[in-house]
Amino acid sequence: MEKIALFPGSFDPITKGHESIIKRAIPLFDKIIIAIGENSEKKCYFSIEQRMNWIKKVFADCPNIEVEKYSGLTVEYCRENKIGYILRGLRTSADFEFERSIGQMNKKIYPAIETVFFLTTPEYTALNSSIVRDILRHGGDVKQFIPSEVDL
Repeated sequence: MEKIALFPGSFDPITKGHESIIKRAIPLFDKIIIAIGENSEKKCYFSIEQRMNWIKKVFADCPNIEVEKYSGLTVEYCRENKIGYILRGLRTSADFEFERSIGQMNKKIYPAIETVFFLTTPEYTALNSSIVRDILRHGGDVKQFIPSEVDL
């Protein structure tokens, strides 16, 4: 059976932290699907099409990476698409507690799913998309925090 991992998120925008986790996970899986969740209640800074295009550019040289969008429960998307793993990044102990709870609930809903946690590398521990957006809103330079393929 093919080892397929889903890396879900809003990626608004993708950061070097996201990129690092995905690149480090590539050797472990046959395919990684970077899945942008569509949430009608969440106001995103960038369009879903723009975010998908950026991610495709970042991973253009990685044939086992796919980029998709989805709505609804992540675990149900995994079940419907026969995905066995959910990939998540952990920056802090608070992230762990939050992600552990979700992972345990996902396991109850879909017993075949496994959640795989990757620790962020130290240089990206404080980095997240919300901070990048805030810097952008105030006219700051975010180049050091985002992959070079993200043309802001």
